[in-house]
Amino acid sequence: MLLQGDKKYIKAPFANEDELEQVVVSNYEYFFGPSSFYLPKSTITTADGHGTIPDGFVIDIGKRVWYIVEVELLKHGVYTHIVPQITKQVIASSQNNSKEKIEELAVKQYSNDPTTKDKFIDARISEIDVRKVIGEILQTNPIVGIPIDEVNNDLKEWAITFRNVMKIWSVSKFVELGNPANVVYEFPEEFKPQIETVEQNRDSLEPTSSTIRQYDVTVFDIIKSGLLNPDDKLYMSYKPRNGDKKEYEAVILSDGSLSLLGQTFSSPSSAAIAGIQDAGSDRKTENGWTSWETKDGKTLAVLRDKLMNSQIQSD
Repeated sequence: MLLQGDKKYIKAPFANEDELEQVVVSNYEYFFGPSSFYLPKSTITTADGHGTIPDGFVIDIGKRVWYIVEVELLKHGVYTHIVPQITKQVIASSQNNSKEKIEELAVKQYSNDPTTKDKFIDARISEIDVRKVIGEILQTNPIVGIPIDEVNNDLKEWAITFRNVMKIWSVSKFVELGNPANVVYEFPEEFKPQIETVEQNRDSLEPTSSTIRQYDVTVFDIIKSGLLNPDDKLYMSYKPRNGDKKEYEAVILSDGSLSLLGQTFSSPSSAAIAGIQDAGSDRKTENGWTSWETKDGKTLAVLRDKLMNSQIQSD
Protein backbone atom coordinates (compact mmCIF):
# COMPACT_ATOMS: atom_id res chain seq x y z
CA MET A 1 0.00 0.00 0.00
CA LEU A 2 1.12 3.56 -0.75
CA LEU A 3 0.04 6.50 1.40
CA GLN A 4 -0.22 10.16 0.36
CA GLY A 5 -1.77 12.21 3.13
CA ASP A 6 -5.25 10.78 3.54
CA LYS A 7 -5.08 8.94 0.23
CA LYS A 8 -4.37 5.21 0.11
CA TYR A 9 -3.21 3.43 -3.01
CA ILE A 10 -3.62 -0.32 -3.25
CA LYS A 11 -1.92 -2.66 -5.70
CA ALA A 12 -4.11 -3.52 -8.67
CA PRO A 13 -3.82 -5.72 -11.78
CA PHE A 14 -3.27 -4.21 -15.19
CA ALA A 15 -6.45 -4.15 -17.24
CA ASN A 16 -4.63 -5.86 -20.09
CA GLU A 17 -1.23 -6.13 -21.72
CA ASP A 18 -1.88 -3.02 -23.81
CA GLU A 19 -2.07 -0.90 -20.67
CA LEU A 20 1.33 -2.09 -19.47
CA GLU A 21 2.79 -1.71 -22.97
CA GLN A 22 1.67 1.92 -23.19
CA VAL A 23 3.22 2.64 -19.79
CA VAL A 24 6.53 1.13 -20.93
CA VAL A 25 6.61 2.86 -24.32
CA SER A 26 5.80 6.25 -22.76
CA ASN A 27 8.50 5.83 -20.11
CA TYR A 28 11.07 3.57 -21.80
CA GLU A 29 14.09 5.56 -20.56
CA TYR A 30 13.31 4.46 -16.98
CA PHE A 31 14.01 0.90 -18.11
CA PHE A 32 16.64 1.18 -20.83
CA GLY A 33 18.49 4.33 -19.79
CA PRO A 34 18.90 7.93 -21.00
CA SER A 35 21.02 7.15 -24.07
CA SER A 36 18.45 4.75 -25.52
CA PHE A 37 15.72 5.27 -28.09
CA TYR A 38 12.62 3.17 -28.70
CA LEU A 39 11.57 1.83 -32.10
CA PRO A 40 7.95 0.79 -32.63
CA LYS A 41 6.85 -2.79 -33.15
CA SER A 42 7.45 -4.26 -36.59
CA THR A 43 7.26 -7.73 -38.10
CA ILE A 44 10.49 -9.69 -38.36
CA THR A 45 10.75 -13.16 -39.90
CA THR A 46 12.61 -16.41 -39.40
CA ALA A 47 14.65 -18.04 -42.16
CA ASP A 48 11.54 -19.95 -43.29
CA GLY A 49 9.44 -16.81 -43.40
CA HIS A 50 7.50 -17.19 -40.14
CA GLY A 51 6.64 -13.72 -38.90
CA THR A 52 6.69 -12.45 -35.35
CA ILE A 53 6.07 -9.00 -33.88
CA PRO A 54 7.99 -7.97 -30.73
CA ASP A 55 6.55 -5.06 -28.76
CA GLY A 56 9.41 -2.93 -29.98
CA PHE A 57 13.16 -2.58 -30.25
CA VAL A 58 15.49 -0.38 -28.22
CA ILE A 59 18.95 0.78 -29.21
CA ASP A 60 21.25 2.15 -26.52
CA ILE A 61 23.92 4.19 -28.31
CA GLY A 62 25.74 4.88 -25.04
CA LYS A 63 26.34 1.26 -24.12
CA ARG A 64 26.25 0.08 -27.76
CA VAL A 65 23.66 -2.62 -27.14
CA TRP A 66 20.17 -3.29 -28.46
CA TYR A 67 17.05 -4.97 -27.15
CA ILE A 68 14.14 -7.01 -28.33
CA VAL A 69 11.30 -5.76 -26.14
CA GLU A 70 8.44 -8.01 -25.11
CA VAL A 71 5.96 -6.61 -22.60
CA GLU A 72 4.16 -9.38 -20.74
CA LEU A 73 1.62 -10.24 -18.09
CA LEU A 74 2.63 -13.29 -16.07
CA LYS A 75 -0.90 -14.73 -16.24
CA HIS A 76 -0.38 -15.47 -19.94
CA GLY A 77 1.92 -18.31 -18.89
CA VAL A 78 5.70 -18.76 -18.96
CA TYR A 79 5.95 -21.98 -20.97
CA THR A 80 2.71 -21.72 -22.91
CA HIS A 81 3.17 -18.15 -24.14
CA ILE A 82 6.30 -16.23 -23.06
CA VAL A 83 8.95 -18.87 -23.89
CA PRO A 84 7.78 -19.77 -27.42
CA GLN A 85 7.12 -16.15 -28.32
CA ILE A 86 10.53 -14.85 -27.25
CA THR A 87 12.37 -17.83 -28.72
CA LYS A 88 10.81 -17.11 -32.10
CA GLN A 89 11.64 -13.41 -31.83
CA VAL A 90 15.29 -14.06 -31.03
CA ILE A 91 15.63 -16.47 -33.96
CA ALA A 92 13.97 -13.98 -36.32
CA SER A 93 16.17 -11.14 -35.08
CA SER A 94 19.31 -13.04 -36.12
CA GLN A 95 18.33 -12.90 -39.79
CA ASN A 96 20.07 -10.31 -41.94
CA ASN A 97 16.81 -9.08 -43.42
CA SER A 98 15.45 -8.45 -39.91
CA LYS A 99 18.53 -6.48 -38.89
CA GLU A 100 18.36 -4.46 -42.11
CA LYS A 101 14.73 -3.64 -41.39
CA ILE A 102 15.51 -2.52 -37.83
CA GLU A 103 18.45 -0.46 -39.12
CA GLU A 104 16.16 1.36 -41.54
CA LEU A 105 13.64 2.03 -38.77
CA ALA A 106 16.42 3.49 -36.60
CA VAL A 107 17.88 5.69 -39.34
CA LYS A 108 14.40 6.95 -40.24
CA GLN A 109 13.72 7.80 -36.61
CA TYR A 110 17.03 9.63 -36.34
CA SER A 111 16.05 11.71 -39.36
CA ASN A 112 12.52 12.50 -38.20
CA ASP A 113 12.72 12.70 -34.40
CA PRO A 114 14.67 15.61 -32.81
CA THR A 115 14.88 13.83 -29.45
CA THR A 116 16.58 10.81 -31.01
CA LYS A 117 18.92 13.07 -32.97
CA ASP A 118 19.86 14.90 -29.75
CA LYS A 119 20.93 11.59 -28.21
CA PHE A 120 23.37 10.98 -31.06
CA ILE A 121 24.68 14.52 -30.64
CA ASP A 122 25.14 13.96 -26.90
CA ALA A 123 27.02 10.74 -27.68
CA ARG A 124 29.22 12.71 -30.11
CA ILE A 125 28.18 10.58 -33.07
CA SER A 126 28.30 12.64 -36.26
CA GLU A 127 25.52 12.39 -38.81
CA ILE A 128 27.81 10.70 -41.31
CA ASP A 129 28.45 7.87 -38.81
CA VAL A 130 24.85 7.27 -37.69
CA ARG A 131 24.14 4.32 -39.98
CA LYS A 132 27.56 2.80 -39.31
CA VAL A 133 27.10 2.92 -35.53
CA ILE A 134 23.57 1.50 -35.70
CA GLY A 135 24.73 -1.29 -38.01
CA GLU A 136 27.59 -2.22 -35.69
CA ILE A 137 25.25 -2.35 -32.69
CA LEU A 138 22.80 -4.58 -34.55
CA GLN A 139 25.58 -7.06 -35.32
CA THR A 140 25.79 -7.89 -31.61
CA ASN A 141 23.45 -10.35 -29.92
CA PRO A 142 20.26 -8.63 -28.77
CA ILE A 143 19.36 -8.42 -25.12
CA VAL A 144 15.85 -9.65 -24.39
CA GLY A 145 14.06 -6.95 -22.38
CA ILE A 146 10.89 -8.02 -20.57
CA PRO A 147 8.87 -5.50 -18.57
CA ILE A 148 6.32 -7.62 -16.70
CA ASP A 149 3.81 -7.23 -13.90
CA GLU A 150 5.13 -10.10 -11.80
CA VAL A 151 8.06 -12.52 -11.67
CA ASN A 152 7.78 -16.16 -10.55
CA ASN A 153 10.21 -19.06 -10.17
CA ASP A 154 9.47 -20.54 -13.62
CA LEU A 155 10.38 -17.25 -15.27
CA LYS A 156 13.59 -16.95 -13.24
CA GLU A 157 14.70 -20.51 -13.96
CA TRP A 158 13.99 -20.23 -17.68
CA ALA A 159 15.79 -16.89 -17.90
CA ILE A 160 19.10 -18.23 -16.56
CA THR A 161 19.14 -21.03 -19.14
CA PHE A 162 18.47 -18.75 -22.11
CA ARG A 163 21.51 -18.09 -24.31
CA ASN A 164 20.89 -14.37 -24.81
CA VAL A 165 21.30 -11.88 -22.00
CA MET A 166 17.90 -11.21 -20.49
CA LYS A 167 16.71 -8.27 -18.39
CA ILE A 168 13.38 -8.49 -16.62
CA TRP A 169 11.81 -5.46 -14.95
CA SER A 170 8.85 -5.71 -12.62
CA VAL A 171 6.25 -2.95 -12.99
CA SER A 172 3.48 -2.44 -10.42
CA LYS A 173 0.18 -0.61 -10.66
CA PHE A 174 -1.56 1.09 -7.73
CA VAL A 175 -5.01 2.70 -7.68
CA GLU A 176 -6.44 5.09 -5.12
CA LEU A 177 -8.81 3.36 -2.73
CA GLY A 178 -12.30 4.59 -3.57
CA ASN A 179 -11.09 6.38 -6.72
CA PRO A 180 -9.68 3.72 -9.08
CA ALA A 181 -9.32 6.25 -11.91
CA ASN A 182 -6.36 7.75 -10.01
CA VAL A 183 -3.50 5.43 -10.96
CA VAL A 184 0.16 5.33 -9.91
CA TYR A 185 2.80 3.11 -11.55
CA GLU A 186 5.94 1.92 -9.80
CA PHE A 187 9.07 1.71 -11.95
CA PRO A 188 12.51 0.26 -11.14
CA GLU A 189 15.04 2.54 -9.45
CA GLU A 190 18.23 3.35 -11.38
CA PHE A 191 17.00 1.33 -14.42
CA LYS A 192 17.50 -1.79 -12.28
CA PRO A 193 16.06 -5.06 -13.61
CA GLN A 194 14.68 -7.55 -11.12
CA ILE A 195 16.56 -10.20 -13.08
CA GLU A 196 19.57 -9.86 -15.37
CA THR A 197 21.33 -12.91 -16.75
CA VAL A 198 24.84 -13.15 -18.15
CA GLU A 199 25.78 -14.18 -21.66
CA GLN A 200 25.92 -17.95 -21.97
CA ASN A 201 28.79 -20.00 -23.33
CA ARG A 202 27.48 -20.99 -26.77
CA ASP A 203 29.69 -24.10 -26.84
CA SER A 204 28.09 -25.47 -23.69
CA LEU A 205 24.57 -26.21 -22.51
CA GLU A 206 25.52 -25.21 -18.99
CA PRO A 207 24.87 -21.65 -17.80
CA THR A 208 27.94 -19.62 -16.89
CA SER A 209 28.49 -18.56 -13.31
CA SER A 210 26.95 -15.36 -12.02
CA THR A 211 28.87 -12.10 -12.04
CA ILE A 212 28.53 -9.00 -9.90
CA ARG A 213 25.97 -6.72 -11.48
CA GLN A 214 26.83 -3.02 -11.56
CA TYR A 215 23.57 -1.87 -10.06
CA ASP A 216 24.03 -4.21 -7.09
CA VAL A 217 26.62 -1.69 -5.88
CA THR A 218 25.24 1.36 -4.07
CA VAL A 219 26.83 4.59 -2.92
CA PHE A 220 26.55 3.22 0.62
CA ASP A 221 28.67 0.21 -0.45
CA ILE A 222 31.31 2.62 -1.75
CA ILE A 223 31.25 4.45 1.60
CA LYS A 224 31.71 1.15 3.47
CA SER A 225 34.71 0.34 1.27
CA GLY A 226 36.40 3.62 2.25
CA LEU A 227 36.45 5.01 -1.29
CA LEU A 228 34.00 7.72 -0.20
CA ASN A 229 33.11 9.25 3.14
CA PRO A 230 29.99 10.90 4.56
CA ASP A 231 30.05 14.67 3.98
CA ASP A 232 32.23 14.28 0.88
CA LYS A 233 31.06 16.47 -1.99
CA LEU A 234 30.23 15.48 -5.55
CA TYR A 235 30.19 17.83 -8.51
CA MET A 236 28.22 17.98 -11.75
CA SER A 237 27.92 20.59 -14.48
CA TYR A 238 25.22 20.81 -17.10
CA LYS A 239 24.47 23.16 -19.97
CA PRO A 240 21.05 22.95 -21.62
CA ARG A 241 21.09 23.33 -25.38
CA ASN A 242 19.64 26.84 -25.19
CA GLY A 243 20.83 27.95 -21.76
CA ASP A 244 23.78 28.75 -19.56
CA LYS A 245 26.06 26.19 -17.98
CA LYS A 246 25.33 25.57 -14.31
CA GLU A 247 27.45 23.89 -11.63
CA TYR A 248 25.99 21.66 -8.91
CA GLU A 249 27.42 20.42 -5.63
CA ALA A 250 25.87 17.49 -3.76
CA VAL A 251 26.77 16.29 -0.26
CA ILE A 252 27.01 12.58 0.45
CA LEU A 253 25.00 11.60 3.54
CA SER A 254 25.89 8.72 5.87
CA ASP A 255 23.31 6.37 4.32
CA GLY A 256 24.60 6.94 0.77
CA SER A 257 21.89 9.38 -0.27
CA LEU A 258 22.75 12.78 -1.77
CA SER A 259 21.71 16.21 -0.54
CA LEU A 260 21.13 18.72 -3.35
CA LEU A 261 18.98 21.82 -3.82
CA GLY A 262 17.49 21.43 -0.35
CA GLN A 263 16.32 17.88 -1.02
CA THR A 264 17.60 14.39 -0.27
CA PHE A 265 17.87 11.89 -3.12
CA SER A 266 18.22 8.14 -2.64
CA SER A 267 20.03 7.58 -5.93
CA PRO A 268 22.72 9.45 -7.93
CA SER A 269 20.50 9.47 -11.02
CA SER A 270 17.53 11.12 -9.32
CA ALA A 271 19.88 13.78 -7.92
CA ALA A 272 21.42 14.32 -11.35
CA ILE A 273 18.09 14.76 -13.11
CA ALA A 274 17.00 17.23 -10.42
CA GLY A 275 20.03 19.34 -11.25
CA ILE A 276 19.51 19.02 -14.99
CA GLN A 277 15.88 20.11 -14.72
CA ASP A 278 16.89 22.96 -12.42
CA ALA A 279 19.22 24.12 -15.22
CA GLY A 280 16.20 24.39 -17.50
CA SER A 281 16.16 21.05 -19.30
CA ASP A 282 13.03 18.92 -19.72
CA ARG A 283 14.99 15.67 -19.72
CA LYS A 284 13.46 12.90 -17.62
CA THR A 285 16.43 10.59 -17.03
CA GLU A 286 20.16 10.75 -16.51
CA ASN A 287 22.87 8.29 -15.46
CA GLY A 288 24.03 9.83 -12.22
CA TRP A 289 26.89 7.33 -11.90
CA THR A 290 28.64 8.98 -14.83
CA SER A 291 27.45 12.53 -14.11
CA TRP A 292 28.70 13.02 -10.54
CA GLU A 293 32.43 13.41 -9.92
CA THR A 294 34.58 13.68 -6.81
CA LYS A 295 36.81 16.72 -6.26
CA ASP A 296 39.68 14.87 -8.01
CA GLY A 297 37.58 14.15 -11.09
CA LYS A 298 36.63 10.49 -10.51
CA THR A 299 33.06 9.62 -11.43
CA LEU A 300 30.94 7.42 -9.22
CA ALA A 301 31.08 4.82 -12.01
CA VAL A 302 34.90 4.73 -11.72
CA LEU A 303 34.67 4.20 -7.95
CA ARG A 304 32.02 1.52 -8.46
CA ASP A 305 34.24 -0.31 -10.94
CA LYS A 306 37.17 -0.10 -8.51
CA LEU A 307 35.06 -1.63 -5.76
CA MET A 308 33.76 -4.37 -8.07
CA ASN A 309 37.25 -5.26 -9.25
CA SER A 310 38.49 -5.52 -5.67
CA GLN A 311 35.60 -7.84 -4.81
CA ILE A 312 36.29 -10.07 -7.82
CA GLN A 313 40.00 -10.31 -6.95
CA SER A 314 39.20 -11.28 -3.36
CA ASP A 315 36.79 -14.09 -4.39
